[in-house]
Amino acid sequence: MKVIVLCSGGMDSVAALYAAHKEHSVQRVLSFHYGSKHNDKEIPFASYHCDLLELKHEIIPLDFVDSLFTSSLLQSGGDIPDGHYEEANMKQTVVPFRNGIMLAIATGVAESDEAEGIVIAAHSGDHAVYPDCRESFMQAFAQAMSAGTYEAIQLLRPFISMDKAAIATEGKKLGVDFSKTWSCYKGENIHCGTCGTCVERREAFIKAGLPDETLYAHTGPLPSAPTT
Repeated sequence: MKVIVLCSGGMDSVAALYAAHKEHSVQRVLSFHYGSKHNDKEIPFASYHCDLLELKHEIIPLDFVDSLFTSSLLQSGGDIPDGHYEEANMKQTVVPFRNGIMLAIATGVAESDEAEGIVIAAHSGDHAVYPDCRESFMQAFAQAMSAGTYEAIQLLRPFISMDKAAIATEGKKLGVDFSKTWSCYKGENIHCGTCGTCVERREAFIKAGLPDETLYAHTGPLPSAPTT
């Protein structure tokens, strides 16, 4: 199948890129620079892997997001919270309707490229704090993509039955060098080790039984998941 791949430069999306490259004909890879604190750290890794795989890479600027939207993840927002990625305070890092905006643009690109599908690295561990990661949203958007395009473009989620540890395992099988990916929302020189995405990254490698070559500023005990 001819596909467009969304790749931020993070663990999940880079692994999804390698899986798509193995299973499909990748027409183009899209990264979005929307003004997050870590865009400038992660997007170069998306470019790195596209160069390795000899794939077309487009970086799409979405400057309006940083100026109009409210989120701690953005340059215009407050501090990134530390803690477990399932904590309620991680709601501060939600960028409103981010996946909806990116998928809408990607659908237009896919139709223009005569592609049949869009690959996104959504997985079973995507937690409920992010409304546009929920299954109800993904199913509804997939229907809109199909109904709104001549090609009836499909939304492909190869990792939807996996958690992040399983993605780490699959990525290693595909030859992904995870040291060439970025997770930390703070976007400093090295991963902080304490924000929600760093905690999730560290936990994934531990659960997968894989070495974590990431350099962290802090490697203390991981916080426990909140009780429900």
